Amino acid sequence: MSDENWTLNYFNYFTEIEEHFQRARGTSLFLLSPLDWALIESWKNTGVPLEAVLRGIDAAFEKWRGRKSKTQKVNSLAFCAQAVLTEAQQMAGAAARTADRSAASPYTPAELRAYLGSRAEDLRTTGVAAYAEIAAVLDSLSDEMDTYAGDLERLEQRLTVLEEKMLAIARATQTEADLLRARQALEGELRPYRSKMSAGQLALLEKQYLERRLLEAHKLPRLSLFYLR
Repeated sequence: MSDENWTLNYFNYFTEIEEHFQRARGTSLFLLSPLDWALIESWKNTGVPLEAVLRGIDAAFEKWRGRKSKTQKVNSLAFCAQAVLTEAQQMAGAAARTADRSAASPYTPAELRAYLGSRAEDLRTTGVAAYAEIAAVLDSLSDEMDTYAGDLERLEQRLTVLEEKMLAIARATQTEADLLRARQALEGELRPYRSKMSAGQLALLEKQYLERRLLEAHKLPRLSLFYLR
């Protein structure tokens, strides 16, 4: 795979995994759950290569199909978590090729401006002054896009900082009852898969799941370039 194609796939991380899981499951209309999306995000944030995730999904389904008794369908990406971790470790051990950060950007400055502009508008529609301030920063990044378009890593770092600030503002308004409901929903989805993940994996997954629910509850956009489809 060329460096340019790798970069394109890197920023299509979520879509690639979603479609691959659907194909492996044999049901293209299957929708991933909030837990599944949080799991993908945890892999992305810990640097699990896309190829390792896709291989892990294939390995998990191959093992499942080899069972004599299949009492239930695979209804969550969490079923593949251990296989994905194994593939990631094997790739790391083999010193897999790292990304060439000088590869051409898959997005034009105009596409990036449009993306940041839509995120800024979403923040302004909340009517919250603190979010409007973040929207203003997105506008300033958009004005500098000719520079950032050639350095997506730097732009992603800026967006990550802004999203963390946005999350902090949302957490400040979260009630104890809100947090309890979110944790109860998480436990219900995660319980069947706890034995398949390490404590570190579970902690990161819980964090990502709760953050996703918080943003959805406040109707806040994701800022990462991973959501630019």
